[in-house]
Amino acid sequence: MKPSRPRAVARARPARGRGEARHRTEGNGSAAGVAERAVAFTQEESAGLLLFRRTRGVLEVLLAHPGGPYWTGRHEGAWSLPKGGIHPGEQPLETARREFTEETGFAPEAPYIPLGQITQRGGKIVHAWAFEGDCDPARLTSATTSLEWPPRSGRQIEVPEVDRVAFFELDEARRAINVAQAELLDRLVMALG
Repeated sequence: MKPSRPRAVARARPARGRGEARHRTEGNGSAAGVAERAVAFTQEESAGLLLFRRTRGVLEVLLAHPGGPYWTGRHEGAWSLPKGGIHPGEQPLETARREFTEETGFAPEAPYIPLGQITQRGGKIVHAWAFEGDCDPARLTSATTSLEWPPRSGRQIEVPEVDRVAFFELDEARRAINVAQAELLDRLVMALG
């Protein structure tokens, strides 16, 4: 049996690479030059949602591929659940819901299954929940972020946080997802019984 490939992949414009995003640009997205503001958020903790579905009895999860030049061409270990930094005073589940919508353009729906937290290699703590649903990856829309590229050039470019999303069966998801986040897949399976 050969490994499954993503069932559906959608691409957006290129997002953040390792250590690139410290602020997210928020605004109405119009080209009319409406003033935008940078929102500072905590880099040490983030929160996210793992969308899952069952297709012909097979469990699949939606993973996001980060945009930006650093991530171009990277696959194994590069994908993630849609997640982002927790704003001061914000509850982790609130962050997870907000980030899922900002990074994918899809609205998550309760109930949410708590998956606990994991610590990534760089020390970032990720709080996670799962929810059952479905979406069309081709309809991806992602918030953008600014980053310096090339590194130490002083040049800022704007890229989408997520350049594509895809549904993966669990075996392929374990290869594609950030190594520390793979534990969340096991916790989902346990929670679903």
